[in-house]
Amino acid sequence: MDLIAEKSRGVWYESLPGKGIVYDLAYAALSGRDTDERLRAVTALGKSDDPRAVRPLMDLVVDREPAIRGGAIAALGQLKSGRPVDVLIERLRDRNENADIRQHAAGALAAIRSTGVVRGIRAFAADPDEDPALRAYTTDLLSGLPAW
Repeated sequence: MDLIAEKSRGVWYESLPGKGIVYDLAYAALSGRDTDERLRAVTALGKSDDPRAVRPLMDLVVDREPAIRGGAIAALGQLKSGRPVDVLIERLRDRNENADIRQHAAGALAAIRSTGVVRGIRAFAADPDEDPALRAYTTDLLSGLPAW
């Protein structure tokens, strides 16, 4: 039995069900030149329900473009993986970050609903040096999370 490494059209992995698209989307999100194209790829990664999308999205939460950072954070919330909890808590705690993005990070964390999330949001909400409006928002989020 011969292994066919190339097809007449496209790349060999495109013939495997669901194998190539996540990698193609990750490449477009990470390396694209057009912000709108990158954002569409980030959104698609969030809707993919594929655990392989988590790592590239984690890399994008520190992107130079605020729209990409916010989109990556929202996408991670959709995937609900526990792997990006620390990265999302860093975004929430980053006082140099845009307030909307920090709020999106809190929302994504609440969607993940893990013990690490609850601990991180509790610590943030209890910090008197943080933005009072954002602390109030995270306190509201805590009321909808398990009391681990």
